[in-house]
Amino acid sequence: MKKSIAFLAALSLCASVFAQGQRKVENVMEPLPSGAVTLTDYFENDIRKSVENWAKGVMPYDSVVEFFRTGRKQFALGEMVGKAIRTNALMYRYTRDEELRDLTKDVVYSLIGTMKPNGSISCTAVENQPGGTDGDIWERKYVLLALSQYYLDVDQDPKVLDAMEKEAASVMTQIGPQTGVSIKDFGWSDNHIESSTILEPIMRLYYITGKQEYLDYAAYIVDCGGGLGKNMFQAVRDGDPLTSVGQPYPKAYEMTSLWEGLVEYYRATGDPVLLETIEKYFRSVKENEITIIGNGGADVYWPKVCGEAWSNTAVEQTNPSVVRMMETCVGVTWIKYCSQYLRLTGDPSAVDAIEKYIYNGLLGAMRPDGKGFSYVNLLNGEKVTNYGWGWNFDGLPVTCCNLNGPTGLAYIPYVAVMQDAEGPVVNLYNAGKAVAKTAKGDEVVLTVDSQFPRGNEVKISVDPSVAGKFSVRLYMPTWSPDTYVEVNGKAVRGVKPGEYLAISRRWKKGDMIRIVFDFRARLIDAPKGGRNPEGEFFQAVQWGPIVLARDENIDPDYNKPVQVVADENGEVKVRQVTPERPGTRMQFVVPTTGGDIKMVDYSSVDCWKGSHIQTWLPMIR
Repeated sequence: MKKSIAFLAALSLCASVFAQGQRKVENVMEPLPSGAVTLTDYFENDIRKSVENWAKGVMPYDSVVEFFRTGRKQFALGEMVGKAIRTNALMYRYTRDEELRDLTKDVVYSLIGTMKPNGSISCTAVENQPGGTDGDIWERKYVLLALSQYYLDVDQDPKVLDAMEKEAASVMTQIGPQTGVSIKDFGWSDNHIESSTILEPIMRLYYITGKQEYLDYAAYIVDCGGGLGKNMFQAVRDGDPLTSVGQPYPKAYEMTSLWEGLVEYYRATGDPVLLETIEKYFRSVKENEITIIGNGGADVYWPKVCGEAWSNTAVEQTNPSVVRMMETCVGVTWIKYCSQYLRLTGDPSAVDAIEKYIYNGLLGAMRPDGKGFSYVNLLNGEKVTNYGWGWNFDGLPVTCCNLNGPTGLAYIPYVAVMQDAEGPVVNLYNAGKAVAKTAKGDEVVLTVDSQFPRGNEVKISVDPSVAGKFSVRLYMPTWSPDTYVEVNGKAVRGVKPGEYLAISRRWKKGDMIRIVFDFRARLIDAPKGGRNPEGEFFQAVQWGPIVLARDENIDPDYNKPVQVVADENGEVKVRQVTPERPGTRMQFVVPTTGGDIKMVDYSSVDCWKGSHIQTWLPMIR
């Protein structure tokens, strides 16, 4: 056990450069180092489109930096450059794209160049700091996240670290126990949750520098409970429904961002009460808020906040009264939290949550050309929209979700293959290559040959630099009840859906793992118990990890009631066919009592020019 902890601690130090702050809790698994994962098919084109057409294309960097010089035109606009830098740093971690690196460096130094005399990088004038309803502390949180991501993944420049420390000091000297000014007094929402989300970058500074003042300030933030009203951490521990946590504004995005910081704080403290809080939040969101495509939040309980608050969305997802739901910022922050939870606990249910969103909701929110993401996603009707918080730059709408969506893409290679103390951990099965370590620290190359998720067969060659005993851990998806696994032609026993399969043996170059997933399509009934009883008369079809939908672009009867034909076990005998439209990943023929209908993967339905979608199919009544 001590050897395992030491191995992962060393790996963590490599992943988080120059980490000095003490951790009482080490991760169960870690992401592989920069450049160690390469995707070659599914997701790769989406990542490249985003980098080329958004990050290196239309993103208006000069304009968003200008807010720090001349002031913002709307609350919280200062977050934009922070999100852009963070995404670029994460994308560089994967692509090693030198043009992207140089572009990002210029933006970082342009942003640092706006520093005010008190050390703050802020859109709020010094005499008006700290800002409240203008989103000042939220913006400075994103400055810190951006600079720290750049520092960790791109360039460990001491000037960047110095700017981070000055930014943090500007906050800590204005708000906190020594000032008599509470962090709960600042924010634009009724409960002021936004400002407390600075917890995550404060903890990053602690890990980078080892300075106790940052850990102390983090403790102060946690003690404040996340905002006004009942302590949010206590509320989750008490089992309060998420719809009531942080009332009167249970904002899903900001709340999950706050919990990301709590995970980082727990690693430093080891307080078991915090672990309970982290686990209960994960379970509550996953069970009560996540829809069929992996995102959550809606306008059912909170119509005034545009579908961005927790609303018992798992049940309400078929409610025909829903107008807005599933903000992209929520989905991306959710999979980031799931990544934190996975690294911390090794719980495979986190992979289930990540997988559900990236294959469906995340790609489904992206513009086909990569130039942005939808603000929210609907399951039925108008799937995408740019309407929401943001700003229009000479005809280019830039929203919070346009900026967060690419971060979600960058997390795909981050979690695809990871490392634990015994060897590599395979979470996703898209074609590509990963360079990991054996239990003894020797290099092992995994090459994934597959058409996944278009096809159900995956081959993984295992090529260690030195033959020896170690483990290859494989995530067995919940949607595949009967997965077959073999090594060098010999079947492996003990496969259980929703769990990791650890294959521990003596590995040598050329060893081959073969996996055949159970891709049968299944019929899913609408959830029961929502506020609108009409929401109970819908069904959906899922094929492997892929949620299917009717597409108005190829089917004028897309929203007509049907009765899908399924057997007594809920299996639907679908047939995969060649897609009719360019850009469609998968198309299927689905049997109904009135004849076959066309369905495609949810992510491919292009509604950016006014077409509509039907994911939950209305039943014949």
